Amino acid sequence: MSMDFNFFMNDVVNQARQEIVSAGYKELKTPEDVSEALEQKGTTLVMINSVCGCAGGVARPAAAHALHYDKRPDHLVTVFAGQDKEATEKARSYFTGYPPSSPSFALLKDGKIISMVERHQIEGYDPATVVSKLQKEFDEYCEEV
Repeated sequence: MSMDFNFFMNDVVNQARQEIVSAGYKELKTPEDVSEALEQKGTTLVMINSVCGCAGGVARPAAAHALHYDKRPDHLVTVFAGQDKEATEKARSYFTGYPPSSPSFALLKDGKIISMVERHQIEGYDPATVVSKLQKEFDEYCEEV
């Protein structure tokens, strides 16, 4: 019995995409989508999604739960590292001073990077710890809703 690896991976990728979209994030699949979304006025949280365990077990749950808070970004978007490569590359071009990292979160204001929660701040932590890191950034940079 053989398993079609691409079929399996498509299922994993689709599940990962659905989790973050269901949490309220808009998927950006092209460089043009990224430019339009990241240059909006206000605060924008970018979740750099991936299929690794720390994305599924920590980052995506944190992305969803961090939003249950008095202060939140104006815009929620996501790019998928390893899948939508050009969109991810375009998004990372906005994250000056930070190396590529996935999963990760970038917080921008008026198109400029203001903070980042990188993979090393996600991997090995529980979702509640990452939620706290995100909400600390929301406290500092976002408006009350």
